[in-house]
Amino acid sequence: MALTETDRFHLKKTIKELEAYRGRHTELVSVYVPQGYELVKIIQHLAEEQGTASNIKSTGTRKNVIDALERMIQHLKLFKKTPENGLVVFSGNVAEREGQSDVKVWSIEPPVPLKTRIYRCDKQFVLDILRDMLDTKEVYGLVVIDRRDATLALLKGKSIIPLQKTHSEVPGKFKAGGQSSARFARQREGAARDHYRKVAEYMKDQFFHLEGLKGIIIGGPGPTKHDFIEEGEITNELKKKIIAVKDLSYTDEFGLQELLEKSEDVLAGEEVMEEKKLVNRFLDTLSKNQKMVSYGEKEVMRLLQTGIVDTVLISESVGDDKILEFEEEAKKMGSTLKIISTETREGAQLRDLGKVAALLRYESHS
Repeated sequence: MALTETDRFHLKKTIKELEAYRGRHTELVSVYVPQGYELVKIIQHLAEEQGTASNIKSTGTRKNVIDALERMIQHLKLFKKTPENGLVVFSGNVAEREGQSDVKVWSIEPPVPLKTRIYRCDKQFVLDILRDMLDTKEVYGLVVIDRRDATLALLKGKSIIPLQKTHSEVPGKFKAGGQSSARFARQREGAARDHYRKVAEYMKDQFFHLEGLKGIIIGGPGPTKHDFIEEGEITNELKKKIIAVKDLSYTDEFGLQELLEKSEDVLAGEEVMEEKKLVNRFLDTLSKNQKMVSYGEKEVMRLLQTGIVDTVLISESVGDDKILEFEEEAKKMGSTLKIISTETREGAQLRDLGKVAALLRYESHS
């Protein structure tokens, strides 16, 4: 299951905060509770660890560990049961000066199911599993091809990652003097097949062992893409992964963007398409009825506070504090907030337009 941009933002922010803390000794407690695991068992285990901690020789470390465990136990008792995806809890004395006490506790309901159970006391919090959740696992293979060129790429989350380009040896349409038309046509067809086979080999190298490959989308101008699928000797395993074939005008980076735009039907459930749709809806409304939209940080905030805003589109480039400010105001007014990445062409447009935009519930006349 893919993380939404809002999930990603909050998880990144929490990780960044927790990374900053360091214990003077092994006194920062990290607990990962897998989905479906009984919290009462975790609480019992922590109580046992408190007993063990009483044997720590250092008075300061002993106190910090016992206090952190106690704070965590009391926090866990607030939960009636383990949340759907599991629970991650951190606790420790984060006072800046030695000898002072400032024991804090954090709990995170992970955005994806948690399978791992961990209890650890260390000088820093255990964050690798949370960091791993930020990494998009599911990808799509993209191939744009004509008789002269081909480009392979991945769609990972909202990013198109170019992998490989190749150029064919197919001669141009005009034959050299003295060469028969039939021979020239055979040369061209032979070179095209060599090109297709080479691209199929590149596909095997790039996609065959790729973990999380959800599908392959192929595009290109004219009949070439179909010829490639028929004549390119693509391995059967990868052929089965082809989920769409699209007609394009380009085969380079523009072709990759065009392929993404024309694949809305097969990528409808992916967040990248929702993001593109929302920004395009805003831009389309802006051109047709400016009273139903707004943009610019101050103006959107002003309208948001009046309750007129339906959806806030905010670029991830504005910074954490500003996103939280808009999120808080949106919650008060029952408005939706969507964090827009800068990875897509539409996301870059929003960033360049003022970073914050809004779709309104009704026309603004103020």
